[in-house]
Amino acid sequence: MCYKIALNFEDGVTRFIGCKSGEKVLDAAYRAKINLPMDCSDGVCGTCKCRAESGSYDLGDDFIDDALTADEAEAGLVLTCQMRPSSDCVIAVPTTSTACKTGQQKFTATVAAVVPHKDAAIVLELDVDAEAAPSFLPGQYVNIDVPGSGRSRSYSFSTAPGEQRIGFLIKKIPGGLMSSWLAKAQPGDRLNLTGPLGSFYLRIVERPLLFLAGGTGLAPFLSMLEVLARAGSEQEIHLIYGVTRDLDLVLVDEIEAYAARLPNFSFTTVVAEEASSHPRKGWVTQHMPAKLLHDGDIDVYLCGPPPMVDAVRKHFDANGVKPNSFQFEKFTPNAAAKEAA
Repeated sequence: MCYKIALNFEDGVTRFIGCKSGEKVLDAAYRAKINLPMDCSDGVCGTCKCRAESGSYDLGDDFIDDALTADEAEAGLVLTCQMRPSSDCVIAVPTTSTACKTGQQKFTATVAAVVPHKDAAIVLELDVDAEAAPSFLPGQYVNIDVPGSGRSRSYSFSTAPGEQRIGFLIKKIPGGLMSSWLAKAQPGDRLNLTGPLGSFYLRIVERPLLFLAGGTGLAPFLSMLEVLARAGSEQEIHLIYGVTRDLDLVLVDEIEAYAARLPNFSFTTVVAEEASSHPRKGWVTQHMPAKLLHDGDIDVYLCGPPPMVDAVRKHFDANGVKPNSFQFEKFTPNAAAKEAA
């Protein structure tokens, strides 16, 4: 038995390692040439302390309280020199990837399809070799090098982890660097990618979920919904998908398909443009009834442009709502990097 362990570093880099049954995470990381923080490796100093964000494991009893207190262990802190996983796990490492003498993964992929959605967006599908297929957490992104430009653009996976064909939903920007390249891209073209990256990803689902997507910020939620559908999630999930124009509402058929697969999933579409004929106009915050927020007993995920993120945060503050957790990612359509919190 070998478990997949995601190591999330402070600089947004995620590396996946395999940990054998009975093996300690610290040893598995070293075997993968990732030098996690450590000093004694005997459960005495606490230098290797990290946070387990998901998964099951055994810490044994060979460490001392000065290294890890009972309260810390109860809160999910672990000593990687003592932690033996019994399932796949996600571990937050309180330092950068470079400090651990590792870095971002790089891989190549082949263009399989470029599907335009009028003038609003483009769905890019890429095939990766089975050996090179990246592991990632639903919600994360990669940097894709734009051929011939020496520059890259960041896009969230719209497909679930573990697929040989990966997908991205890309905003179509007239004259944009990636949009211009995609206009002439052909199946078989090769692309260089770096990742996975980002701290915006689906955590353990223990309460109702509210997904807030702005434009092509829908992409990571499609990845999350696929994972939730495959897991047979029974939690209440609601997606509010806000766009500027009617034409910007893309892939609604895919969202409807998830509503059929997930009995407790529902969604709302909203168009901001006043001239729109859409039945729900305005901003996402205007279509967020109090009952959706469960008096704060909810996990909120938001992916959209900075003004949308700021508006939602102000909405929560103005209404005295403090979600159990609020994960968000800000993006601009032509930015080379993303900001997550």
